[in-house]
Amino acid sequence: MSTTILVTGGCGFLGSHLIDKLLKNPNNMVICVDNCCSSSQTNIDHLKKNKNFMFIHMDVIKPTDILAQFKIDEIYHLACPASPPAYQRDPIKTLKTGFIGTLNMLELAKTNDAKFLLTSTSEVYGDPEVHPQVEEYWGNVNPIGIRACYDESKRISETLAFEFYRQHNVQIRVARIFNTYGPRMLPNDGRVVSNFITQALQGKKLTIYGDGSQTRSFCYVSDTIDGLVALMHSDQTGPINIGNPDEYTILQLARIIISNIKAVDISFKDLPKDDPTKRKPDITKAKTYLKWEPTVPLGVGLTRTIKYFSSL
Repeated sequence: MSTTILVTGGCGFLGSHLIDKLLKNPNNMVICVDNCCSSSQTNIDHLKKNKNFMFIHMDVIKPTDILAQFKIDEIYHLACPASPPAYQRDPIKTLKTGFIGTLNMLELAKTNDAKFLLTSTSEVYGDPEVHPQVEEYWGNVNPIGIRACYDESKRISETLAFEFYRQHNVQIRVARIFNTYGPRMLPNDGRVVSNFITQALQGKKLTIYGDGSQTRSFCYVSDTIDGLVALMHSDQTGPINIGNPDEYTILQLARIIISNIKAVDISFKDLPKDDPTKRKPDITKAKTYLKWEPTVPLGVGLTRTIKYFSSL
């Protein structure tokens, strides 16, 4: 029996890898929706001749009439710019995507009696006062800061998902994704891994904002995707953290990349406002309920990612 799966934001870094995994099952029909405002159709070029794949260029905040012709079984809702330069370029559009786009996709899930997975983010924890971050923590977010358009769009997306679950019995799953990296990140993505690798390959100094003592946890893309699929196929509503609990300072990350790409140095600039000082997921729930945890070490993942960027 075939399963029709809608992936919003499917031309993006995460979305395209997710579609690759879903299409490994010959019983899956995947519909990719994206307006490509912060992604590239080149990420799905290799799929366009696949009979089980369809691409629709559309914006999730617009009417979804074009999707009414399909009986959709599962929705993976990834549509939203995820890097600071992308979501800060048009903050109001980012907020509309988080609220109206998610509302539209939840209405579609309700109409189709489809399972709905929301990719939320560790950014809902803001600059956390609880470490590592557990799902019960409500966060420390500045609702009027320059990053709030993204943070708050994801928080309202979670609220919408849970209200559709409580009021309309929509089968929701909410994943809080922590920093993910790997092939198909855009060179100008604006996130730290792509920034460092791009600068290093160009022989430029690696730019560290602040003193580099702030921490992040980096999860390789295949691990993140496995976590999302495991959550969709579970009976858990979430939210559930999907991330790698291995914690590194930004300075440590820079030194690892310098050790792989020689003859580069570091420059320091002022830390942007509201930039989190630490970030590390507690993945007890993912391990307990999804039987999932990351398997790709940072060194291995960075080697693969550097190889990808070197080929561009």
